[in-house]
Amino acid sequence: MINKLINGDIWKDTCGNTIHAHGGHILFFQGVYYWYGENRTGNRYVSVYSSTDLMNWDFRNDVLTTESKTEKYRVKTDTSLVTDDGSKINIERPKVIYNEKTKKFVMWMHVENGRDYSLAACAVAVSDTPCGQFTYLGSFNPFGYMSRDCTLFVDDDKTAYFISASRENADLHMYRLTDDYLNVDSLVNNLWQGEYREAPAVVKHNDKYYMFSSYCTGWAPNQCKYAVADKMDGRWSVLTEIGDETTYRTQPAFFLTVEDSGNIYYFSDRWNGKDYNDSRYVVLPLEFDDEGKPILEYKDEVEIR
Repeated sequence: MINKLINGDIWKDTCGNTIHAHGGHILFFQGVYYWYGENRTGNRYVSVYSSTDLMNWDFRNDVLTTESKTEKYRVKTDTSLVTDDGSKINIERPKVIYNEKTKKFVMWMHVENGRDYSLAACAVAVSDTPCGQFTYLGSFNPFGYMSRDCTLFVDDDKTAYFISASRENADLHMYRLTDDYLNVDSLVNNLWQGEYREAPAVVKHNDKYYMFSSYCTGWAPNQCKYAVADKMDGRWSVLTEIGDETTYRTQPAFFLTVEDSGNIYYFSDRWNGKDYNDSRYVVLPLEFDDEGKPILEYKDEVEIR
């Protein structure tokens, strides 16, 4: 049993295999945490692991692969999970949320053509269970816009938002989703024009919304910045630096608020541009001072609780 996680080490599941959940997201459902993320080995795109203590992770399934079921839905989408020559496309930053009305698990992600970053599309997949094979509903450009690095956020009233880098990464677009979470409903914010932000991650604390993001420097880490708002679709503050000049050699993936304790953790990737599959994870506690300013300090080891 693992009692502490060593940041930057290779993390293993309970069977001793390397955890492949890069650029991912953790969903809490019926007493269990499900960690989804990129897995680029073999024919895989997205894998999921489960845990009840947030320290020991069981591999559950490869929920999206080149052979996953596809289905057209609502918009004109490209449901291809391989290219014309049979090679893999590129799927990044998968995020999964649960829709209480439809009882569906919904995944949004960034999709590229496997050769370059010219497609700049988002995609949606859906499942009846957290660990079942997801049905791929295809990729598209929301309202015709480019869509790259992305995240999802579900507010307390169950309104869901999709946030992604647009206009060659120059801006961040925020979309409110439809009630079933399967499509964009409206573009509600166009943030930080010309700031070239990517890897967005959102957390809510004391009725304030905080969004972290990184600058666009490829695989190399850089200075993370955050902004604050009173409403998701309201006015956001200017960007403020947090962490050190490379954010402790990390890039944001998502925030996790632990269900019982309310403690918040910054989950991030320490990418290896020369060997993607050797990329590592760093998890740090996120704290706040009396004025609501977020504090992110590095720790070699962390116990999530």
